[in-house]
Amino acid sequence: MLRLDNLSLPLDWTMAALTELVLKKLRIPADSLQSVTLAKKSVDARDKRDVHFVVSVDVQVKKEEAVLSRLKPGTASRVNPPRIAPLPPSRFDRPPVVVGAGPAGLFAALTLAQAGANPILIERGRPVEARTQDVAAMQERGVLDPDSNVQFGEGGAGTFSDGKLTTGTKSPHIRTVLQTFVDHGAPEEILYLSKPHIGTDKLKSVVVSMRNEIIRLGGTVLFETRVTELIIRGSHVAGVKVLHQGREQEILTDSVLLAIGHSARDTMQRLFNQGVMMVQKPFAMGVRIEHPQSLISQSQYGRAWQHPALGAADYKLAVHTPDGRGCYSFCMCPGGEVIAAASQEGGLCVNGMSYHARAGVNANAALLVGVRPEDFGDDHPLAGFVLQRSIEQAAYRAGGGGYKAPVQRVEDLLMGRATAKLGAILPTYRPGVTPADLRACLPDFIIEDLKYGVRRMDGQLRGFAHPDAVLTGVEARSSSPVRLTRDRVTLMAEGLDGLFPVGEGAGYAGGIVSAAVDGIVTARAALERSAL
Repeated sequence: MLRLDNLSLPLDWTMAALTELVLKKLRIPADSLQSVTLAKKSVDARDKRDVHFVVSVDVQVKKEEAVLSRLKPGTASRVNPPRIAPLPPSRFDRPPVVVGAGPAGLFAALTLAQAGANPILIERGRPVEARTQDVAAMQERGVLDPDSNVQFGEGGAGTFSDGKLTTGTKSPHIRTVLQTFVDHGAPEEILYLSKPHIGTDKLKSVVVSMRNEIIRLGGTVLFETRVTELIIRGSHVAGVKVLHQGREQEILTDSVLLAIGHSARDTMQRLFNQGVMMVQKPFAMGVRIEHPQSLISQSQYGRAWQHPALGAADYKLAVHTPDGRGCYSFCMCPGGEVIAAASQEGGLCVNGMSYHARAGVNANAALLVGVRPEDFGDDHPLAGFVLQRSIEQAAYRAGGGGYKAPVQRVEDLLMGRATAKLGAILPTYRPGVTPADLRACLPDFIIEDLKYGVRRMDGQLRGFAHPDAVLTGVEARSSSPVRLTRDRVTLMAEGLDGLFPVGEGAGYAGGIVSAAVDGIVTARAALERSAL
């Protein structure tokens, strides 16, 4: 198979036009071309007068060697699919236990199930069908279920987001993750879009399909089941104690894959009490910023912004701040909404979400500032959680209770004053907002870097510092402030044989794809250990 890169196509391109372009590039007749498959597709909007697509394609041709030999160097290259070793055989004495059904846990459990290991997947929250109702209760009435919300439940925090599948990591397993999503109902376009996303509406059914596949392959899935304690014998894990249907039970195993996510603070405290090694790590906090989607699309695409082939534009912005922390956008949701993401009573945090169509009026993104361990105020490994919680509690108070979020106009932030009245841009957060001064809940260094960042980002994306743009506080859980240390080769926790820290909560991932890849890699490590 040959790959052709950097092919320019107009916005109204057709497959027939692409095929003609491929024939021209390869200098072959139509009957020599066997197939054309999109490998990558992105928008080139650097010149607003000529917004177009840039694609890479994989093609199969007759007499490939002869075709390649006639081309100028660089015109095409051979595609070498990544080689992934077969799954190691499963030789567990007892089924392995996977704790947490977010991306890391789901892919770890699915990998183990595919190897015939009959894993037991434990999730403290509820199935996604019931979880959806709990999330709706929070948005509509401000009713929080501490165990079933945007953070906890089947699919993890990523289920109620944009379902973004971009990652800065490199791994042959990325393709496996994307193909698995497609096999379970995600749009096939995620295999080639440069910025793929699924959308909350579609991701829910994908998660259910993956759960059913785990069960079909011999796995067990236990919802509303909380791990209360590891069973440890010497320096080895021997199982977990869980609270299930009001009763404490023991599940014996010598392999526990711990994919608890970045918000399971109570579980992390129990692990610390049992001597699991962990260290502080940097993370980021800030706000959600909202603009009209039309403003973002016009700024990014110019006069072409309403072309149906383009859809809602996104952005990714970053600024170096004087204090070296940096201010950057994260988890940008075109045509989306800001959602309630609290998981503890008396604390408030937010996230962003959009559906597959991205058809909402507003665009939103996290606007974050780096937080360093020296900012935590203590050298305790869990001090970052204490800082997060104190800021979330301050945000709850600033919002006036009832999980209403404090909001501030960008102009008011820049002028150092509280917002008394919102302007032309209305916030999407439910169950409601309270005009406020975000200095009441965010440290001074974050406020100052947000001000610096907004001003300079306006030079990167015209209109970013719109006076009426809405800042909703607080975004406190972009990543985990703690890392569970593990061996680089075995991937087991330091000093505790059989415990495998996995994914974002353990400090080894930063999004859906990287967490899923870590789940696959860690499951493979557990399988290799079982075969020894």
